[in-house]
Amino acid sequence: MEFTIPHMWAAMGVIAKTVVIILGIQSLMVVGVSFERLLVFMRAKKQSREFAIRALKLLEERKHKEAADIAAEFKGSHVAKVVSSGLKEYVKGTEGGTAAYDVLGAVNRAVEKTIERQSSLLRRGLGVLASVGSTAPFIGLFGTVFGIINSFQGMAKDGGGGLGAVSAGIAEALFTTAVGIGVAVVGVLLYNFFTSKAEALQADASESANEIVDLLIKHHAEKDTKASAEA
Repeated sequence: MEFTIPHMWAAMGVIAKTVVIILGIQSLMVVGVSFERLLVFMRAKKQSREFAIRALKLLEERKHKEAADIAAEFKGSHVAKVVSSGLKEYVKGTEGGTAAYDVLGAVNRAVEKTIERQSSLLRRGLGVLASVGSTAPFIGLFGTVFGIINSFQGMAKDGGGGLGAVSAGIAEALFTTAVGIGVAVVGVLLYNFFTSKAEALQADASESANEIVDLLIKHHAEKDTKASAEA
């Protein structure tokens, strides 16, 4: 008896075939999410680097509003969104001129909220990879159980038996488990890969935010010193 994939597919029952189709759909989901996340991460890294170069030059010239505004040109950059939120809050606070307003505290809060939001966006879709990795083996095993049942029912109906018939039926039934394990392994590996990438990008955003806050503290202190000297 041949053990080719087309032959095993033809010998499978309806439930086993349904399981293989479900696993095929899950594999497509894994590919789709992985491709989308890869593009997002590559764009985030590239645009964040470009934004940092331009924003740093403007901040050295004390052009805080302009530095915040150029973030709109880098929609794929998580760093641009984090830095922009802090700069906008700083500009809002310094232009308001309210003495009781804690400008730097507001900057810190705005930055922290944006980092949390961007972290969530960076991890979007990774739950699909985790779900596929955890459920695919059990879905495959479900198909195997019904495949073995189908095999034994066929043997009982034909009145045949023997090691050859049993081995062929079990081999066909275990095909779904093999597919399930394969899909799960790929899903878990990709989940771990993209999780580490998301954490690295989140760390970049946090470091950039800390640098911006430190720079704004310096600028704010210089502004207060200048105002005191003029008074």
